[in-house]
Amino acid sequence: MKKRMIAMTLIAALSLGVLAGCGGGGGETEGSATEAESSSNSGAQSITASGSTAILPLAKAAADEFKKDNPDVSITINGGGSGSGLKQVAEGTVDIGNSDVAAEEKLDESMAKDLVDHKVCVITMVPIINKDLAKDVPNVTKDQLKDIFTGKITNWKDVGGPDEEIVLIVRPKTSGTRALFEKYALDGESGIDGALETDDSGSLLQNITDQKGAIGYVAYSYLVNNQDVAALSIDGVAPSLDATYNGEWPIWGYEHMYTKGAPDGVIKEYLDFIMGEEFGKTLEEKGYNVTSKMKEER
Repeated sequence: MKKRMIAMTLIAALSLGVLAGCGGGGGETEGSATEAESSSNSGAQSITASGSTAILPLAKAAADEFKKDNPDVSITINGGGSGSGLKQVAEGTVDIGNSDVAAEEKLDESMAKDLVDHKVCVITMVPIINKDLAKDVPNVTKDQLKDIFTGKITNWKDVGGPDEEIVLIVRPKTSGTRALFEKYALDGESGIDGALETDDSGSLLQNITDQKGAIGYVAYSYLVNNQDVAALSIDGVAPSLDATYNGEWPIWGYEHMYTKGAPDGVIKEYLDFIMGEEFGKTLEEKGYNVTSKMKEER
């Protein structure tokens, strides 16, 4: 009789364990279920975002500032490129998709139609070269820049530099940074096939640093605290926030944070914070332009 009672107790315990596992849903482990329950009980909320690496430094800075007054909010932000972020927010796997370009340029209409655009700032894109090369080539014309990236000019001697082969380092076709650069720097022409590609702005900076003949492009925000590469002037105009504000610098576009449907709750609060006047000061310190201060619209 005693053995039978023990066996029944074990069966009941195992059944409860199986039911608890099923109740977690989505294959969650016991640890993650416990963590979620703990967060819910403490009133914590979460925000997930992914996409453009050009806006990644700003999004992380905004998250840090936002959490000072909202310590219970968990914010996870990843890169991966504009195309990836837009796809993920359209599929509902993240709350916010960060992009350098409009959703319609990366997604089918059926996926883009439910997304709501939030133009959080303006981004300046900059062609960059190796510092040693910049001693000889500090400036090019816009036509020369187009010829370099479309493969018509392949040696730096053709633009007043040394007899050095031009090494193009670009972002992949899924990148919004690339789309924006091609639209406004190359007047819509595509860069040449066969150029070296990297899906991360940080890696691109390192490649430019290591190769004397290299040229690429990054968001101006990546140059604020970087002394290892040189920005290339265009038609005698050096890139700067002021040059973008007054229309002298041609390569810029809006930074978008997309949500699937109108945001509410903590997600809306986070987006409102980023676009607010107070954070606008930090925004400029990080190398981004405040949308409301632009003299022209696109």
